[in-house]
Amino acid sequence: MVGWLLLSFGVAFGSAILPVVSVEMFLIGLCASQPTMPWLLLGAIVAAGQVGGKTLYYLAAKGTIKLPKPLHDRLHRERPPTPRRERWRARTKKMRARLDALRERCHRHPHWMAGTYGVSSILGLPPYMATSVLAGLVKMPLASFLATGFLGRWLRFSLLAASPALFAGWFHY
Repeated sequence: MVGWLLLSFGVAFGSAILPVVSVEMFLIGLCASQPTMPWLLLGAIVAAGQVGGKTLYYLAAKGTIKLPKPLHDRLHRERPPTPRRERWRARTKKMRARLDALRERCHRHPHWMAGTYGVSSILGLPPYMATSVLAGLVKMPLASFLATGFLGRWLRFSLLAASPALFAGWFHY
């Protein structure tokens, strides 16, 4: 059982950094194949892995850790204007204005960011990765980031871990 818990933490951490693996599908598959796994503990382990991985995004957005030079240079270099870039800027102007307005509101009302981030950690909407970065940009306190993220993710993943047993119980009646 310890091996499955360590693997679950690793998958959760890895999927938080590079989201090509669905930790939700992994968790449901694991619980369906290993029905004796303690779902509350598994939810906590996966939540810790997810929040640990997203903390790197938070710290990078906050400016606490620096990106590697090639990545930093690629993201922050000045690009000459081209017709294609100008069309893209024109199309995304409203979206960028809304994001700037949201960022400004979060700066003025830090408790809103905690609420938005908390809802995102449970529902996944707005996207959890985006709210993790936004929390770093508005300099949300690290303790609040970790506590809110862990509690929301623990609730989400505990419910997902319990779901295969719930459905199996429905089908046996």
